Amino acid sequence: MRIKSAFRPAIGLSNFHLQTLLPTILHKKNKKKYHWQELTLPDGDFVDLCWNKKPDFNDKRPIVIVFHGLEGSIHSPYAEHVMQALEQKNWNAVLMHFRGCSGRSNKLPRAYHSGETEDAKYLIRYLQKQFSDVPVAAVGYSLGGNMLLKLQAEFGDNSPLQAAVSICAPIQLDKCADRIDKGFSRLYQKHLMKRLVKNLIRKYDQHDFISIADLSKDKIKSLKTFWQFDDAFTAPVHGFGTAKNYYDKCSARQYLHQITKPTLAIQAIDDPFMTVDVVPDETELGSGLTLEVSQHGGHVGFVGGSLFRPHYWLPERICEYFSDYL
Repeated sequence: MRIKSAFRPAIGLSNFHLQTLLPTILHKKNKKKYHWQELTLPDGDFVDLCWNKKPDFNDKRPIVIVFHGLEGSIHSPYAEHVMQALEQKNWNAVLMHFRGCSGRSNKLPRAYHSGETEDAKYLIRYLQKQFSDVPVAAVGYSLGGNMLLKLQAEFGDNSPLQAAVSICAPIQLDKCADRIDKGFSRLYQKHLMKRLVKNLIRKYDQHDFISIADLSKDKIKSLKTFWQFDDAFTAPVHGFGTAKNYYDKCSARQYLHQITKPTLAIQAIDDPFMTVDVVPDETELGSGLTLEVSQHGGHVGFVGGSLFRPHYWLPERICEYFSDYL
């Protein structure tokens, strides 16, 4: 099902770059202290979890998992906004940092990518075991949204999630990688690439990347685009061979028809990380998937209200959707 979004941008602030940048520009750092937990993975690596409060295994309140975007973390404005909104609903909330995104390098040469669903599945199984009979939902932003849609498709009728919400997912990775390498959007790519390269260099001395992927430090420092980075690192290290093969296998668009459990995907027509033809047709959607399309919102922006009194619409919409299932 495809529906029209009720979102209205702040007066005079409908420009898609403004919508994308405003949450960061206007964000006031949250002073909340989260409860951190290291979760050991089956392959010996780990992910860091951030809970809104120390988990109590006897607590029967719903749990909402938050999956961040590329190089995101608990400190990303959208993450802090949704964690605060979920706590106000009196739900437990936990953000799973993808490998290497919490400020600590992960142990293995590999990192994370748009189609990596095994770590998320392991976390969900862990929560089911520790919190018996507690409803679990999940929200994913950007890269985390693509991963979550693919995850829901893989689960199909057996999804343990009561509901899921995807925000601005780059569901056709090749087209999104092309789009972000054009015009003003290249500034977003430059910012993200700087972080990707920095984190990979930080891991360099721990692993033999020459043997693993024929990667020298100089070559890593020369990577400027997503295509280059994914071709040099993401694809070979994670078993895809080439960036094109990685994009083809991990883009969630091809799996949308397999989603049969309650899932909401929010996309903006003016998202500067993708082109309008990345937004799928209604015929591509599975029976459980609702596609909510907005003319405005930018990439994970959706700022309403006014410049002096901004209203962050996404957390409100996410909680509204989950309220029907939790």
